[in-house]
Amino acid sequence: MKSNQGIKTSTIRTDAVEAYGRVFPQVLWRGLRNMKAVHKTLLESLLLDAYTLQSSKLINEGRKMRTLFPIAAAFVIFGCATTSAHSAVPANIANAVANQDRPDEDRQRDADRRPAEVLTFVGIKNGEKVADFIPGKGYFSRILSGAVGPQGHVYAFIPSEFAAFIKQPLPANGSTPYPKFQNVSVVAGPVNEFAAPEPLDLVWISLNYHDLHDPFFAPADLAKINKAVFAALKPGGRYVVIDHAAAVGSGLRDTNTLHRIDEVSVKSEVEAAGFRLEGESDLLHNAGDPRTANVKDPAIRGKTDQFILEFRKPKK
Repeated sequence: MKSNQGIKTSTIRTDAVEAYGRVFPQVLWRGLRNMKAVHKTLLESLLLDAYTLQSSKLINEGRKMRTLFPIAAAFVIFGCATTSAHSAVPANIANAVANQDRPDEDRQRDADRRPAEVLTFVGIKNGEKVADFIPGKGYFSRILSGAVGPQGHVYAFIPSEFAAFIKQPLPANGSTPYPKFQNVSVVAGPVNEFAAPEPLDLVWISLNYHDLHDPFFAPADLAKINKAVFAALKPGGRYVVIDHAAAVGSGLRDTNTLHRIDEVSVKSEVEAAGFRLEGESDLLHNAGDPRTANVKDPAIRGKTDQFILEFRKPKK
């Protein structure tokens, strides 16, 4: 499973160490059954990287690691191995975040929302077709616009149900809501019938998934919505959900009161539509948030504990 730790570097030995950093959390997740499992998983990962990079040197490195394994494993266990916590930010993402056309209000939120690191974790690429599901004021729509570039496109999906409670007309289908970001266009329609004009590489929903469970969004039905997202994506396409974390085991209890949701419920609902969990990240984790306050409470607003889940539509 993809995580937000570990990157590849230009040296073969760093690749080997990074493999340990990448594999070890997976083994912990499986319960650290035994050290043989660790060894086996490590070697498989190294050989797979070698195949991908077509590097005979890395293959040899993987073989050498058999004898180095106990030492390297100890380094990983005790946190002494040097691994990068965050991937280097690709130029398309760095430039998108640095874009001077972004409003000052957006920039002021960057420290808390960490857009460069979050988009790097997801792997946004030039030319991708993306839907920003319920874009709000367009914070992520504008960054995604720059990250996918002129050959890509961002569809800002606004559910027609919004008209009932914002008490103003919705933007017209196909309109450009942000004049300086011409590759962003509006798609409006019933929330349960989400669709895009072309197959998508990514559907992105940030801090709004929980709302789809609440009475004011009726008749929203997450089973239908997630299946519609699945249908809108290309095979291999990704579905990213970022939301305010609720107490463990709380399920859907707090969606309409605290505006939080238990990530276990999100995983269950999304996987039921045919997705598989590709990765998750703690980039927006805040251990100081007790998860008991409304997300709009001044004491915690803008600094809530949030989870990032990336799902993938199988290629077959």
